[in-house]
Amino acid sequence: MRLIAMVLIIIFLIVGLVFVENRNGDDPVAETPETDQPEEAPAAEEVEETPEPADDDTVYQVKVMASGDMLYHDLVYMSGYRPDTDDYDFHENYEYIKPLIQTADLALGNFEGTISPDFPLAGYPLFNAPPEVVPAIADAGYDAITLAHNHILDSQLSGLISTAQIFRDAGLDVFGVTTDGEDILVKEVNGIKIALLGYAYGFNGMEGNLTQEQYDAHMKDLNMDKMRAELERAEEIADVTIVMPQMGVEYALEPNQEQIDTYHQMIEWGADVIYGNHPHVVQPTEIVQKDGYDKFILYSMGNLISNQRLETLDNIWTERGTITEVNLTKTGDGPVIIESIVPHVTWVNRTPNGYYTLDGWELYHYQTYLTEDFIEGGKHADLVDDATRQRITQAYEEIHALLNLQPLNGLKE
Repeated sequence: MRLIAMVLIIIFLIVGLVFVENRNGDDPVAETPETDQPEEAPAAEEVEETPEPADDDTVYQVKVMASGDMLYHDLVYMSGYRPDTDDYDFHENYEYIKPLIQTADLALGNFEGTISPDFPLAGYPLFNAPPEVVPAIADAGYDAITLAHNHILDSQLSGLISTAQIFRDAGLDVFGVTTDGEDILVKEVNGIKIALLGYAYGFNGMEGNLTQEQYDAHMKDLNMDKMRAELERAEEIADVTIVMPQMGVEYALEPNQEQIDTYHQMIEWGADVIYGNHPHVVQPTEIVQKDGYDKFILYSMGNLISNQRLETLDNIWTERGTITEVNLTKTGDGPVIIESIVPHVTWVNRTPNGYYTLDGWELYHYQTYLTEDFIEGGKHADLVDDATRQRITQAYEEIHALLNLQPLNGLKE
């Protein structure tokens, strides 16, 4: 019996050891074939999820404004002199357009002349204005200035460089010339990248003072191959391209065929908005469709500030201009659309300021008015007499008729 008991104890021990071994190891009885076992999901932190691309419906909007020639004729800059302080002040030139300009997200001006300490102050034919014009232009709200015009070499190459520098020192960008090998000017405004280009038809023969290397390094002319290359590059690096070319026949109220052909070619190469200069009078607008989108051409914006007027040239159109507003919209990564175009007609007021030059020439207050503010019902209508209001009203009506702004077509479906 003792022997039987010991055998049973041994058997129980062996069975227990087998049972423990199977619990801690691979139990062939408990295995499930791999083909039948569900795939184990990875831990939550190891799961790599690719998020669905979100629909970007952010709307970006930019209000662009551009104006015509800032021409500081001798009487205009002389009238800015203040004997009591022995310096110049030109803020009054822009007093009545400043509220409008400052509503722009991007305000573009055309300064036709030079600012050089190496040459005497002068008006036509070799423009060289006092440096004090720049803080007045900056204070008015301008953001960038084109220097692509036929008078940019009036103070030689050094004058071109000093003019660009003084604007930059005042916080304004410059385009239409190159001073230090800079690339195409692109300004990102409210989420929209805007390329700014300027070209001049010529430089009054003053380019003869430059070497070919200097010309190539600094000047922007209407060379078709160079313009095409820049416009195509601008289209690659920006959302929208604005061009401010200078060409046309002075005092002509209609563009010539060369303007029409050149500006249409610019559109084909990538321009979206063209603000023309040089004729010193306003010329009409045109809406052009390219690839289903509206493009805008204003053949000439006229003068913004100058001494050209009925009394000096017997040409009433030279005292008129336009600050033209183009509203741009972009949704998400989509294309930039011209949402609306609003022209603001300007007129230059000239009244005696009580001073005279040493030669006895009478000096004046030169102030650019928004005609919409001075016609009947305008907020400043009571500041002028009846005859002046009538002259302003005539400018308002005739420029709007001449611009002949057509409705936008919108994006083709």
